Amino acid sequence: MSYTLHRGDALTVLKNLPEESVNAVITDPPYNSGGRTSSDRTSRTARAKYVTSGSAHDLQNFPGENRDQRSYRSWLTALLTEAYRASTEHTVALVFTDWRQEPTTSDALQMAGWTWSGTIPWIKPASRPRKGGFKQSAEFITWGVKGSLDKNRDLYLPGHFIASQPRKDQVHITQKPVEIMQHLVRICPEGGTVLDPFSGSGSTGVAALREGRRFVGVELSSHYAEVAERRLRAELTQDDFVLAGPEA
Repeated sequence: MSYTLHRGDALTVLKNLPEESVNAVITDPPYNSGGRTSSDRTSRTARAKYVTSGSAHDLQNFPGENRDQRSYRSWLTALLTEAYRASTEHTVALVFTDWRQEPTTSDALQMAGWTWSGTIPWIKPASRPRKGGFKQSAEFITWGVKGSLDKNRDLYLPGHFIASQPRKDQVHITQKPVEIMQHLVRICPEGGTVLDPFSGSGSTGVAALREGRRFVGVELSSHYAEVAERRLRAELTQDDFVLAGPEA
């Protein structure tokens, strides 16, 4: 299998993708969440929002985390519209989100043309407690389809996932478990192309390559683009892969 990793703004790159060139869209956009008010959402960095105070690791921030909810919906709608144009019939889009942004994410998905088909919970056993209330132990995957699902495929996937965020080999603040991503990329037909406009550290791409799919990714952060490039290259060559220094 092969991969292409574009470095730059996702919307700019997506506008240049050929029509009907991808077979699944699986992505974890910056949620622009982390607070109940506009000030909470826009005044803090990604690290301040998503990393527990006093955490031992020193992972780098990532851009695009300071939109309010209205501009987030407009921006995400534009991105998902371009992804829709670049997708073949029966393509499924899977978009990670949290409880605050799930309603506006499903709005953006539908405004872009996708048929909203459900919300998949991702349960994280190792997650933040909430004093005096319920633990925040879930994120969500909002999904939709271009046209209709391909009923000719003998495919049955789970409706929820249980896995904690990577810790031992964590290289990104909001890194997703590869084992979950490997389940998700199976929505793409074998030999097809998975698109991730927000590649981060490359977990979607690693999963796609492991499952025999091609991968097209986009990453704005030069730091995380380098991390993703190394992980993807290592996956293709099957070499052992070790990060050193501040990325470890």
